[in-house]
Amino acid sequence: MTKIVPFKAVRPTRDKVSLVASRSYQSYTQAQREARLDHNPFSFLHIVNPGYKYDKEISGEARYKLVKNRYSEFKEDGVFKQDQKPCFYIYKIVDRDLQVFNGIVAAASIEDYNKNIIKKHEDTIASRETVFKDYLKTVGFNAEPVLLTYPDNATISKIIAKKQEERAEFEFTTTYRDTHYLWLIEDDADLKAITDAFSKMPKLYIADGHHRSASSQLLCEELKNENKNHTGDETYNFFMSYLISESELRIHEFNRLVKDLNGLTKEEFLIQLDTMYRIENRGLTPYQPLKPHHFSMYLDGEFYSLHLRKTEYQSNTSLDELDAQVLFKTILEPILGISDLRNDNRIHYTSGKRDIVNLKSMVDSKTYTVGFGMVPATIHQMKQIADDGLTMPPKSTYIEPKLRSGVTIYEF
Repeated sequence: MTKIVPFKAVRPTRDKVSLVASRSYQSYTQAQREARLDHNPFSFLHIVNPGYKYDKEISGEARYKLVKNRYSEFKEDGVFKQDQKPCFYIYKIVDRDLQVFNGIVAAASIEDYNKNIIKKHEDTIASRETVFKDYLKTVGFNAEPVLLTYPDNATISKIIAKKQEERAEFEFTTTYRDTHYLWLIEDDADLKAITDAFSKMPKLYIADGHHRSASSQLLCEELKNENKNHTGDETYNFFMSYLISESELRIHEFNRLVKDLNGLTKEEFLIQLDTMYRIENRGLTPYQPLKPHHFSMYLDGEFYSLHLRKTEYQSNTSLDELDAQVLFKTILEPILGISDLRNDNRIHYTSGKRDIVNLKSMVDSKTYTVGFGMVPATIHQMKQIADDGLTMPPKSTYIEPKLRSGVTIYEF
């Protein structure tokens, strides 16, 4: 039984939401951040970047306390208000390419996470988990939901469609031409129907937000140990999630860029590749692979197609079939000497949502020597790897939608 519950979100007022909502802090360049901080006093970036007020970088516990202070100021000034009744929140995004995403913002159970009812497919880094756990404990809120996916469900879809016939509580368009909508589900019958529908699902899958969910689990354990009257119903027993059906999830690949050929000449590198791949020089014509185990490569001003020689490749698990793992086992580790995909500074990842020409430009700039493109993983692969208790290499999937921070906030 999967436990998904409504909660009392802290939200911007309707007239401020378009000014408050922001992308993740890391997704902005420094110039973009400074422009927003200079000219928009309501941006959520003022909360997560409190050192800007003092014209210097502040880190660690001192920064966390300032984040909490800025958040409190936004509440005191009436920019944020908390709903009086627990709700589910329908969040719809129509992006600039007219892709539509519909999901429900809700609170997911840490107990389900511990029991592997909420399943993972990526490894996390312990130090990052601890840092974010300490951050959450100090600031007392989370503004970025974990993205969870579930099998398409007629009951949930019907409630979402019916609610969307009403005027949205929020409707705003960003400078990136994405339009965001939010509806509140307050009706007791609808709340129960959604809760019951999720309770019948044997499992959910984390699509994006493995570190956020892991940090919430650490925080729950710490607060539980500190609370002599722990009941299991406290808000720290849950984490904010955005639940979206599998048919509406969009998965893109992450392409790989490598700074050097590990001491090999171009000719030596190509000869070693020939053992595992059929290689075709495509010259100046960009090549975008369309099938699993087919890769594009850009090297020394030319595109190549690489087709895996399946008779030479040993596949024993669902993970072995994943193209990101194939690339790692056949090229990145044995030929280019990259064994630590998380920490080796010779490798860089770029979202496949940006076309293959972007990969070319990054190699042409001489920042990198070779680039590799692949087809995206499928939702079936992601689920199978999670079901098998395996984990994907880092940056195996770039998943949409990407929600804005500060639209719904979950307080512990």
